[in-house]
Amino acid sequence: MNVIVCVKQIPDPAQVGELDPSDNTLKRDGKLILDESDSYGVEMALQLVTTAGGGEVSLVSMAPNGETSGLRTALAMGAAKAVLVSDPELAGSDALTTAKVLAAAVQRLGGADLVIAATESSDGYTGTVPEQMAELLGLPSVTFAKHVAVDGETLKVDRQTEAGYDEVTCSLPAVVSVTAGVVEPRYPSFKGIMAAKSKPVEEVTAADLGVEPVGWAGAGQQIIDVASAPEREAGEIVEDEGEGYAKIVEFLDKLKVI
Repeated sequence: MNVIVCVKQIPDPAQVGELDPSDNTLKRDGKLILDESDSYGVEMALQLVTTAGGGEVSLVSMAPNGETSGLRTALAMGAAKAVLVSDPELAGSDALTTAKVLAAAVQRLGGADLVIAATESSDGYTGTVPEQMAELLGLPSVTFAKHVAVDGETLKVDRQTEAGYDEVTCSLPAVVSVTAGVVEPRYPSFKGIMAAKSKPVEEVTAADLGVEPVGWAGAGQQIIDVASAPEREAGEIVEDEGEGYAKIVEFLDKLKVI
């Protein structure tokens, strides 16, 4: 069984992020790490391949400056190889352009029995890329997976909902987005870390994949301004001395809620 995992390399969330003053986007010019949300997908893929008794896990990623630090972490976990799309022309790309690029990278790897992604990235939170990829690849899409299993040519997923979960099945190949906690990601071993240094990472550009337009031209948008959210004001405490309800009604009336 061959599985491809979409992994995002992001600035370390433990550090204070900075915006590029030229375009108001998050600076990504330093070392990038593996998005924690994608570590669940990598682990899920490794377990599925092990259960299947053969195959391999490959990675696709899009990051600036040829950055591979996060990819190497996923390779150290056990993935076999990766395709990195790194191109200055991609700066400013929106979710749909990202999906087009990643879908093309998946096709460059020859496709797979299953494509896994996180539900959303920790620095973007659009939550749309996996579904857009599925449409572009012409594959079934199953979202919010809290449990994933493969039975022959059938994908079986417990899909998380507000009321519990739905049992969903579809044919392979497919695209599935997994939630945090679907499995417990392993820590890369020293042997895995050393082996990851020699695993192949093919670096390509958007032009190599035949994807255009990209970046701001593909997105058709601009970030005009970014402002800090206002600090939350202290709440009002109402002491109930028998007429507390009247004060609450008065407060709600001022807010024009009632």
